[in-house]
Amino acid sequence: MATIQTLPITAPVLPKGYTPPAASSSSRLSAPHPTGHRVLLPVGQAHLNHLKLALHHAHDFDSFDAHLATEREAKAKLLASEAGLEDDLGVGDEEETPELLALDPKEWKKQDHYAVLGLSKFRYKATADQIKIAHRKKVLKHHPDKKASSTPAETILGINVNTNDDAFFKCIQKAHEVLTNAEKRRQFDSVDPAFLDAEEELTSVTATEFKNKKLDFFKTFTPIFELYERFSRVQPVPGLGTIDATKAEVEGFYDFWYNFDSWRSFEWWDKEVNEGSDSRDDKRYTEKKNKSERARRKKEDTAKLRGLVDLTLSLDPRIKMIKQAEKEAREAKKAAAQPGKPAKKTKAQEEEEKRKAEEEARKKEEEEKAARAEAKKAKAAAANAAKKARRQQRAAEEAAAAS
Repeated sequence: MATIQTLPITAPVLPKGYTPPAASSSSRLSAPHPTGHRVLLPVGQAHLNHLKLALHHAHDFDSFDAHLATEREAKAKLLASEAGLEDDLGVGDEEETPELLALDPKEWKKQDHYAVLGLSKFRYKATADQIKIAHRKKVLKHHPDKKASSTPAETILGINVNTNDDAFFKCIQKAHEVLTNAEKRRQFDSVDPAFLDAEEELTSVTATEFKNKKLDFFKTFTPIFELYERFSRVQPVPGLGTIDATKAEVEGFYDFWYNFDSWRSFEWWDKEVNEGSDSRDDKRYTEKKNKSERARRKKEDTAKLRGLVDLTLSLDPRIKMIKQAEKEAREAKKAAAQPGKPAKKTKAQEEEEKRKAEEEARKKEEEEKAARAEAKKAKAAAANAAKKARRQQRAAEEAAAAS
Protein backbone atom coordinates (compact mmCIF):
# COMPACT_ATOMS: atom_id res chain seq x y z
CA MET A 1 0.00 0.00 0.00
CA ALA A 2 1.30 3.46 -0.94
CA THR A 3 2.38 5.72 1.89
CA ILE A 4 2.05 9.47 2.03
CA GLN A 5 5.29 11.34 2.50
CA THR A 6 5.11 14.75 4.10
CA LEU A 7 7.81 17.26 3.19
CA PRO A 8 8.84 19.85 5.82
CA ILE A 9 8.26 22.92 3.66
CA THR A 10 7.12 26.18 5.23
CA ALA A 11 5.59 28.91 3.08
CA PRO A 12 7.40 32.27 3.37
CA VAL A 13 5.80 35.09 5.31
CA LEU A 14 4.00 37.65 3.19
CA PRO A 15 5.80 41.00 3.04
CA LYS A 16 4.34 44.05 4.68
CA GLY A 17 2.00 46.04 2.51
CA TYR A 18 1.14 43.01 0.33
CA THR A 19 -2.22 43.25 -1.39
CA PRO A 20 -3.72 40.39 -3.39
CA PRO A 21 -4.20 40.99 -7.16
CA ALA A 22 -7.59 41.91 -8.43
CA ALA A 23 -9.63 38.95 -9.59
CA SER A 24 -9.59 38.74 -13.40
CA SER A 25 -11.17 35.34 -13.68
CA SER A 26 -13.98 33.48 -12.04
CA SER A 27 -12.02 30.24 -12.21
CA ARG A 28 -11.12 28.81 -8.82
CA LEU A 29 -8.74 26.05 -7.91
CA SER A 30 -10.29 25.54 -4.50
CA ALA A 31 -12.67 27.05 -2.02
CA PRO A 32 -12.37 30.78 -1.28
CA HIS A 33 -9.26 31.66 0.62
CA PRO A 34 -9.35 34.00 3.57
CA THR A 35 -7.13 36.43 1.65
CA GLY A 36 -9.32 36.32 -1.46
CA HIS A 37 -9.82 34.29 -4.63
CA ARG A 38 -7.04 32.13 -6.08
CA VAL A 39 -6.54 33.34 -9.63
CA LEU A 40 -5.34 31.00 -12.42
CA LEU A 41 -2.33 32.83 -13.85
CA PRO A 42 -1.37 32.37 -17.58
CA VAL A 43 2.08 30.84 -17.04
CA GLY A 44 3.90 27.57 -17.63
CA GLN A 45 4.59 25.31 -20.63
CA ALA A 46 0.90 24.66 -21.28
CA HIS A 47 0.28 28.38 -21.71
CA LEU A 48 3.30 28.72 -24.01
CA ASN A 49 1.96 25.87 -26.15
CA HIS A 50 -1.40 27.60 -26.25
CA LEU A 51 0.25 30.80 -27.45
CA LYS A 52 2.20 28.93 -30.16
CA LEU A 53 -0.96 27.18 -31.25
CA ALA A 54 -2.73 30.52 -31.64
CA LEU A 55 0.32 32.23 -33.19
CA HIS A 56 0.74 29.65 -35.97
CA HIS A 57 -3.01 29.45 -36.62
CA ALA A 58 -3.03 25.74 -35.87
CA HIS A 59 -6.59 24.52 -35.42
CA ASP A 60 -5.68 21.09 -34.12
CA PHE A 61 -2.91 19.43 -32.17
CA ASP A 62 -1.70 17.38 -35.17
CA SER A 63 -0.64 20.51 -37.06
CA PHE A 64 0.85 21.91 -33.88
CA ASP A 65 2.87 18.70 -33.35
CA ALA A 66 4.12 18.96 -36.95
CA HIS A 67 5.27 22.52 -36.26
CA LEU A 68 7.10 21.42 -33.12
CA ALA A 69 8.79 18.62 -35.07
CA THR A 70 10.00 21.16 -37.64
CA GLU A 71 11.39 23.32 -34.87
CA ARG A 72 13.22 20.38 -33.31
CA GLU A 73 14.72 19.41 -36.68
CA ALA A 74 15.94 22.96 -37.30
CA LYS A 75 17.44 23.08 -33.81
CA ALA A 76 19.19 19.73 -34.37
CA LYS A 77 20.70 20.98 -37.64
CA LEU A 78 21.91 24.13 -35.91
CA LEU A 79 23.55 22.12 -33.13
CA ALA A 80 25.15 19.75 -35.66
CA SER A 81 26.50 22.71 -37.63
CA GLU A 82 27.95 24.27 -34.50
CA ALA A 83 29.57 20.94 -33.61
CA GLY A 84 31.16 20.64 -37.07
CA LEU A 85 28.88 17.81 -38.18
CA GLU A 86 27.47 19.55 -41.25
CA ASP A 87 26.10 17.60 -44.22
CA ASP A 88 28.90 15.92 -46.22
CA LEU A 89 26.90 16.23 -49.48
CA GLY A 90 26.78 12.47 -49.88
CA VAL A 91 30.55 11.99 -49.94
CA GLY A 92 30.55 9.36 -47.20
CA ASP A 93 33.49 7.06 -46.51
CA GLU A 94 34.65 5.02 -49.47
CA GLU A 95 36.55 1.78 -48.90
CA GLU A 96 40.30 2.03 -49.43
CA THR A 97 41.78 -1.04 -51.10
CA PRO A 98 45.35 -2.23 -50.40
CA GLU A 99 46.25 -1.38 -54.01
CA LEU A 100 45.06 2.17 -53.47
CA LEU A 101 47.00 2.62 -50.25
CA ALA A 102 50.13 1.24 -51.92
CA LEU A 103 50.20 3.91 -54.66
CA ASP A 104 53.53 5.54 -55.44
CA PRO A 105 53.22 9.35 -55.29
CA LYS A 106 55.94 9.62 -57.93
CA GLU A 107 53.57 7.90 -60.37
CA TRP A 108 50.79 10.43 -59.71
CA LYS A 109 49.81 10.66 -63.38
CA LYS A 110 48.83 6.99 -63.33
CA GLN A 111 46.67 7.16 -60.22
CA ASP A 112 42.90 7.55 -60.11
CA HIS A 113 42.52 10.87 -58.34
CA TYR A 114 38.79 10.42 -57.73
CA ALA A 115 39.37 7.06 -56.06
CA VAL A 116 42.16 8.53 -53.92
CA LEU A 117 39.78 11.16 -52.52
CA GLY A 118 36.89 8.67 -52.21
CA LEU A 119 34.83 10.23 -55.02
CA SER A 120 34.54 7.21 -57.32
CA LYS A 121 30.73 7.38 -57.42
CA PHE A 122 30.77 11.06 -58.44
CA ARG A 123 33.86 11.35 -60.67
CA TYR A 124 33.50 14.18 -63.22
CA LYS A 125 30.17 15.22 -61.63
CA ALA A 126 31.80 15.96 -58.26
CA THR A 127 31.32 19.56 -57.18
CA ALA A 128 33.94 21.83 -55.65
CA ASP A 129 32.27 21.50 -52.23
CA GLN A 130 32.29 17.70 -52.45
CA ILE A 131 35.99 17.71 -53.37
CA LYS A 132 36.70 20.01 -50.42
CA ILE A 133 34.81 17.78 -47.98
CA ALA A 134 36.40 14.59 -49.35
CA HIS A 135 39.88 16.09 -49.07
CA ARG A 136 39.27 17.19 -45.48
CA LYS A 137 38.09 13.71 -44.52
CA LYS A 138 41.15 12.07 -46.07
CA VAL A 139 43.52 14.54 -44.43
CA LEU A 140 41.97 13.94 -41.00
CA LYS A 141 42.42 10.22 -41.52
CA HIS A 142 45.84 10.03 -43.17
CA HIS A 143 47.77 13.08 -41.99
CA PRO A 144 51.26 11.97 -40.93
CA ASP A 145 51.04 13.81 -37.60
CA LYS A 146 47.84 12.03 -36.67
CA LYS A 147 49.06 8.64 -37.83
CA ALA A 148 52.34 9.11 -36.02
CA SER A 149 50.56 9.29 -32.69
CA SER A 150 48.87 5.96 -33.31
CA THR A 151 51.73 4.16 -35.09
CA PRO A 152 54.31 2.38 -32.93
CA ALA A 153 57.85 3.60 -33.32
CA GLU A 154 60.93 1.43 -33.72
CA THR A 155 64.05 2.03 -31.71
CA ILE A 156 67.21 1.99 -33.78
CA LEU A 157 70.54 2.64 -32.01
CA GLY A 158 68.65 4.14 -29.11
CA ILE A 159 66.70 6.60 -31.31
CA ASN A 160 62.93 6.42 -31.75
CA VAL A 161 62.18 6.26 -35.48
CA ASN A 162 58.61 6.35 -36.69
CA THR A 163 58.08 3.84 -39.51
CA ASN A 164 54.86 5.43 -40.75
CA ASP A 165 54.99 6.04 -44.51
CA ASP A 166 53.17 9.18 -45.66
CA ALA A 167 53.17 8.15 -49.35
CA PHE A 168 49.39 7.91 -49.55
CA PHE A 169 49.05 11.32 -47.92
CA LYS A 170 51.17 12.75 -50.74
CA CYS A 171 48.82 11.05 -53.23
CA ILE A 172 45.88 12.73 -51.47
CA GLN A 173 47.51 16.13 -51.73
CA LYS A 174 48.30 15.61 -55.41
CA ALA A 175 44.73 14.47 -56.15
CA HIS A 176 43.39 17.59 -54.43
CA GLU A 177 45.79 19.76 -56.40
CA VAL A 178 44.65 18.23 -59.71
CA LEU A 179 40.92 18.26 -59.05
CA THR A 180 40.84 21.83 -57.74
CA ASN A 181 42.67 23.15 -60.81
CA ALA A 182 40.19 23.57 -63.70
CA GLU A 183 42.76 22.99 -66.44
CA LYS A 184 44.38 19.95 -64.81
CA ARG A 185 41.01 18.45 -63.97
CA ARG A 186 39.87 18.86 -67.59
CA GLN A 187 43.00 17.07 -68.75
CA PHE A 188 42.48 14.24 -66.25
CA ASP A 189 38.76 13.89 -67.04
CA SER A 190 39.68 13.51 -70.71
CA VAL A 191 41.55 10.28 -69.93
CA ASP A 192 39.63 9.21 -66.82
CA PRO A 193 40.48 5.50 -66.28
CA ALA A 194 36.84 4.71 -65.44
CA PHE A 195 35.76 6.28 -68.74
CA LEU A 196 38.39 4.35 -70.69
CA ASP A 197 37.22 1.04 -69.19
CA ALA A 198 33.56 1.79 -69.95
CA GLU A 199 34.47 2.97 -73.46
CA GLU A 200 36.31 -0.24 -74.25
CA GLU A 201 33.40 -2.33 -72.99
CA LEU A 202 30.55 -0.45 -74.67
CA THR A 203 32.08 0.41 -78.05
CA SER A 204 33.27 -3.10 -78.92
CA VAL A 205 29.93 -3.93 -80.61
CA THR A 206 29.93 -4.49 -84.41
CA ALA A 207 27.12 -4.75 -86.96
CA THR A 208 27.69 -8.50 -87.37
CA GLU A 209 27.66 -9.12 -83.62
CA PHE A 210 24.56 -6.94 -83.25
CA LYS A 211 22.63 -8.94 -85.87
CA ASN A 212 23.88 -12.38 -84.82
CA LYS A 213 23.08 -11.86 -81.14
CA LYS A 214 19.82 -10.03 -81.98
CA LEU A 215 20.64 -7.27 -79.50
CA ASP A 216 18.19 -4.54 -78.53
CA PHE A 217 19.09 -1.40 -80.49
CA PHE A 218 18.25 1.20 -77.83
CA LYS A 219 19.70 -0.77 -74.88
CA THR A 220 22.94 -1.27 -76.84
CA PHE A 221 23.59 2.23 -78.17
CA THR A 222 21.96 4.58 -75.62
CA PRO A 223 24.72 4.02 -72.97
CA ILE A 224 27.41 4.74 -75.59
CA PHE A 225 26.18 8.26 -76.31
CA GLU A 226 25.45 8.90 -72.62
CA LEU A 227 29.13 8.08 -72.00
CA TYR A 228 30.43 10.59 -74.56
CA GLU A 229 28.02 13.43 -73.77
CA ARG A 230 30.30 14.62 -70.91
CA PHE A 231 32.77 15.98 -73.50
CA SER A 232 30.26 18.17 -75.34
CA ARG A 233 30.77 21.93 -75.27
CA VAL A 234 27.07 22.30 -76.10
CA GLN A 235 24.61 21.33 -73.39
CA PRO A 236 22.11 19.74 -73.08
CA VAL A 237 22.95 16.83 -75.38
CA PRO A 238 20.09 15.13 -77.28
CA GLY A 239 19.62 11.47 -76.39
CA LEU A 240 19.07 8.55 -78.75
CA GLY A 241 15.37 8.51 -77.87
CA THR A 242 12.86 5.71 -78.38
CA ILE A 243 11.19 3.90 -81.26
CA ASP A 244 8.36 6.48 -81.13
CA ALA A 245 10.65 9.48 -81.73
CA THR A 246 9.59 11.89 -84.47
CA LYS A 247 11.49 12.46 -87.67
CA ALA A 248 12.68 15.85 -86.39
CA GLU A 249 14.03 14.28 -83.17
CA VAL A 250 15.87 11.54 -85.06
CA GLU A 251 17.39 13.97 -87.56
CA GLY A 252 18.32 16.37 -84.74
CA PHE A 253 20.13 13.58 -82.88
CA TYR A 254 22.29 12.54 -85.85
CA ASP A 255 22.93 16.13 -86.92
CA PHE A 256 24.22 16.93 -83.40
CA TRP A 257 26.53 13.93 -83.19
CA TYR A 258 27.88 14.29 -86.72
CA ASN A 259 28.87 17.84 -85.74
CA PHE A 260 29.91 16.97 -82.19
CA ASP A 261 31.99 19.74 -80.59
CA SER A 262 34.24 18.00 -78.05
CA TRP A 263 36.48 19.66 -75.47
CA ARG A 264 38.38 16.44 -74.83
CA SER A 265 42.17 16.79 -74.96
CA PHE A 266 45.15 14.53 -74.39
CA GLU A 267 47.77 16.71 -72.65
CA TRP A 268 47.65 14.38 -69.67
CA TRP A 269 49.64 11.80 -71.61
CA ASP A 270 52.37 14.26 -72.65
CA LYS A 271 55.91 13.06 -72.12
CA GLU A 272 58.04 15.07 -69.72
CA VAL A 273 61.42 16.49 -70.65
CA ASN A 274 64.25 14.21 -69.60
CA GLU A 275 65.09 14.81 -65.95
CA GLY A 276 68.23 16.88 -65.46
CA SER A 277 68.25 18.16 -69.04
CA ASP A 278 68.48 21.93 -69.50
CA SER A 279 68.86 21.74 -73.25
CA ARG A 280 66.52 24.07 -75.09
CA ASP A 281 66.59 21.74 -78.08
CA ASP A 282 65.41 18.82 -75.93
CA LYS A 283 62.51 20.87 -74.63
CA ARG A 284 61.51 21.99 -78.13
CA TYR A 285 61.75 18.47 -79.49
CA THR A 286 59.68 17.04 -76.63
CA GLU A 287 57.03 19.73 -77.01
CA LYS A 288 56.88 19.12 -80.76
CA LYS A 289 56.42 15.38 -80.23
CA ASN A 290 53.74 15.98 -77.60
CA LYS A 291 51.83 18.33 -79.87
CA SER A 292 51.97 15.84 -82.73
CA GLU A 293 50.85 13.00 -80.47
CA ARG A 294 47.94 15.04 -79.08
CA ALA A 295 46.76 15.84 -82.61
CA ARG A 296 46.97 12.17 -83.59
CA ARG A 297 44.96 11.03 -80.58
CA LYS A 298 42.37 13.76 -81.15
CA LYS A 299 41.97 12.69 -84.76
CA GLU A 300 41.58 9.04 -83.76
CA ASP A 301 39.01 9.97 -81.11
CA THR A 302 36.95 11.99 -83.63
CA ALA A 303 37.12 9.17 -86.19
CA LYS A 304 36.07 6.60 -83.60
CA LEU A 305 33.05 8.62 -82.54
CA ARG A 306 32.10 9.24 -86.18
CA GLY A 307 32.29 5.49 -86.81
CA LEU A 308 29.98 4.84 -83.87
CA VAL A 309 27.46 7.34 -85.25
CA ASP A 310 27.67 5.69 -88.70
CA LEU A 311 27.09 2.25 -87.15
CA THR A 312 24.14 3.54 -85.14
CA LEU A 313 22.59 5.15 -88.21
CA SER A 314 22.95 1.95 -90.27
CA LEU A 315 21.18 -0.14 -87.60
CA ASP A 316 18.53 2.38 -86.52
CA PRO A 317 15.07 0.82 -87.16
CA ARG A 318 13.49 4.27 -87.23
CA ILE A 319 15.36 5.24 -90.41
CA LYS A 320 13.66 2.45 -92.37
CA MET A 321 10.28 3.45 -90.98
CA ILE A 322 10.85 7.10 -91.89
CA LYS A 323 11.91 6.25 -95.45
CA GLN A 324 8.91 3.95 -95.94
CA ALA A 325 6.52 6.62 -94.65
CA GLU A 326 8.06 9.23 -96.98
CA LYS A 327 7.76 6.87 -99.97
CA GLU A 328 4.10 6.18 -99.27
CA ALA A 329 3.45 9.91 -98.84
CA ARG A 330 5.06 10.64 -102.23
CA GLU A 331 3.03 7.93 -103.96
CA ALA A 332 -0.20 9.13 -102.37
CA LYS A 333 0.55 12.69 -103.48
CA LYS A 334 1.32 11.49 -107.00
CA ALA A 335 -1.87 9.46 -107.17
CA ALA A 336 -3.91 12.46 -106.00
CA ALA A 337 -2.35 14.60 -108.76
CA GLN A 338 -3.35 11.96 -111.44
CA PRO A 339 -6.93 10.85 -110.59
CA GLY A 340 -7.41 8.95 -113.88
CA LYS A 341 -4.35 6.81 -113.40
CA PRO A 342 -4.60 3.92 -110.97
CA ALA A 343 -2.62 4.57 -107.85
CA LYS A 344 0.60 2.65 -107.47
CA LYS A 345 0.33 0.06 -104.83
CA THR A 346 2.43 0.39 -101.74
CA LYS A 347 4.89 -2.25 -100.69
CA ALA A 348 2.56 -3.37 -97.92
CA GLN A 349 -0.31 -3.75 -100.38
CA GLU A 350 1.90 -5.70 -102.79
CA GLU A 351 3.01 -8.02 -100.01
CA GLU A 352 -0.61 -8.54 -98.93
CA GLU A 353 -1.70 -9.36 -102.49
CA LYS A 354 1.23 -11.71 -102.91
CA ARG A 355 0.30 -13.46 -99.69
CA LYS A 356 -3.32 -13.85 -100.81
CA ALA A 357 -2.24 -15.20 -104.22
CA GLU A 358 0.03 -17.74 -102.55
CA GLU A 359 -2.80 -18.75 -100.21
CA GLU A 360 -5.22 -19.24 -103.13
CA ALA A 361 -2.64 -21.25 -105.10
CA ARG A 362 -2.04 -23.45 -102.08
CA LYS A 363 -5.76 -24.07 -101.60
CA LYS A 364 -6.22 -24.85 -105.31
CA GLU A 365 -3.32 -27.28 -105.23
CA GLU A 366 -4.80 -29.01 -102.15
CA GLU A 367 -8.19 -29.28 -103.87
CA GLU A 368 -6.63 -30.78 -107.02
CA LYS A 369 -4.64 -33.20 -104.90
CA ALA A 370 -7.82 -34.26 -103.08
CA ALA A 371 -9.66 -34.69 -106.40
CA ARG A 372 -6.86 -36.87 -107.77
CA ALA A 373 -6.92 -38.97 -104.64
CA GLU A 374 -10.73 -39.38 -104.92
CA ALA A 375 -10.50 -40.38 -108.61
CA LYS A 376 -7.77 -42.90 -107.82
CA LYS A 377 -9.92 -44.36 -105.06
CA ALA A 378 -12.96 -44.61 -107.40
CA LYS A 379 -10.87 -46.27 -110.11
CA ALA A 380 -9.53 -48.81 -107.61
CA ALA A 381 -13.10 -49.55 -106.42
CA ALA A 382 -14.30 -50.10 -110.01
CA ALA A 383 -11.40 -52.45 -110.75
CA ASN A 384 -12.17 -54.45 -107.61
CA ALA A 385 -15.86 -54.70 -108.58
CA ALA A 386 -14.98 -55.91 -112.12
CA LYS A 387 -12.57 -58.46 -110.71
CA LYS A 388 -15.25 -59.72 -108.32
CA ALA A 389 -17.79 -59.99 -111.17
CA ARG A 390 -15.35 -62.02 -113.25
CA ARG A 391 -14.73 -64.41 -110.35
CA GLN A 392 -18.47 -64.94 -109.90
CA GLN A 393 -19.01 -65.57 -113.62
CA ARG A 394 -16.16 -68.06 -113.71
CA ALA A 395 -17.54 -69.89 -110.69
CA ALA A 396 -20.99 -70.08 -112.34
CA GLU A 397 -19.52 -71.51 -115.57
CA GLU A 398 -17.56 -74.13 -113.65
CA ALA A 399 -20.72 -75.16 -111.76
CA ALA A 400 -22.70 -75.52 -115.03
CA ALA A 401 -19.98 -77.61 -116.65
CA ALA A 402 -19.80 -79.96 -113.67
CA SER A 403 -23.56 -80.63 -113.87
